[in-house]
Amino acid sequence: MSGERVPRRRRRPLRALAAALTVGLGLLCCTGGTAAFFLTELGGDSAESMTPMSLECTGDFRVDVTGDMPRMADYGESQLRNAAKIIGVGQEMKVPARGWVVAVATAMQESALRNLANRTVAESQDLPNEGVGADHDSVGLFQQRASWGSVKQRMTPEYAARKFYEKLLTVPGWEQLPLSVAAQKVQVSAFPDAYAKHETVASQIVDALAGGAARTTMVANRQTCDAASGKRVAASGWTAPIAGAVGSGFRTAQRPGHDGVDIGARKGTPIHAAASGRVLVARCDPDNSGRESCDVDGYPGKGGCGWFVDILHPDERSGGIVTRYCHMVTRPRVHPGQTVAAGEVIGEVGSSGNSSGPHLHFEVHEDGDRSARSAIDPVPFMRSRGAPLKAE
Repeated sequence: MSGERVPRRRRRPLRALAAALTVGLGLLCCTGGTAAFFLTELGGDSAESMTPMSLECTGDFRVDVTGDMPRMADYGESQLRNAAKIIGVGQEMKVPARGWVVAVATAMQESALRNLANRTVAESQDLPNEGVGADHDSVGLFQQRASWGSVKQRMTPEYAARKFYEKLLTVPGWEQLPLSVAAQKVQVSAFPDAYAKHETVASQIVDALAGGAARTTMVANRQTCDAASGKRVAASGWTAPIAGAVGSGFRTAQRPGHDGVDIGARKGTPIHAAASGRVLVARCDPDNSGRESCDVDGYPGKGGCGWFVDILHPDERSGGIVTRYCHMVTRPRVHPGQTVAAGEVIGEVGSSGNSSGPHLHFEVHEDGDRSARSAIDPVPFMRSRGAPLKAE
């Protein structure tokens, strides 16, 4: 990457690769021996599939607060039951599923989904609790302070959740905000960026407890499964960057070095950030001759990604997800260090770099690693987040 340092990635056992789609739209990108535009600096043949983050989206999103809880590696039965109570209150209040994800992620950060007493608040230790904290006079799942209610009220999960939602609903445009911003508007924490890393697992919890609800988006005032695209963002916080069918798949037998998928679209079609995050790179990728010639259409064998953007999305389990968007028609609309929201337009479809026609080359990487060795198949990854890569 033109001298840029690439983070080292820990090696993990190889898992089965998900089958790539190979529909007949032709090989739009990176044809032949120059299949992957960063092979020289970021190359590597190892890959692993992403375990789907959720159950299927069922259409029945009712949560059972008293029933059996699913098993999760990091959270026990009582913690998941607290999450179910949070979701249940959201459902009673008719808060969209995005609010359930925000609320669960907030409680994960504040209390690890435990109803905490406080060692400086004597009354709290006489009430049923799941541990003892010591942050000011904060108690309960959301670590709410005295202004939120009495000690007994704040240590009642349903009351605490209701107060959280009531304040969240007063935040203008909260559904379009990055999770960390929406949560911080409610909590006013000393660590405002800490909530975002819980978004993936919070979505998993909502999916497991509420029939895949994190995979829904609101369409005509109804929760609709697997319909997120462009500015229409799923409750998970993800959206398809453009509407369109996958024409060239991930690491097919014919193109084992193709580290993403190609989605055909007309030149100038807006490209949307797949999730909120921070822009790492936004520039012209040099071609095989070392030239930065991205303001003209490319051709097969030219090499390079053309105008492209890399975005880092916080994720506690994986160390961060990186998405890549290649072959833009002009300089990207964003710049390194900029924070973007899910669905924000970051550029337009073009054919710069190693390309035979207008399309978006889209990649997903784990571990906060931009190199080829961290690439995973975007198709199952995006489908599991309610944002399938498909034509509308």
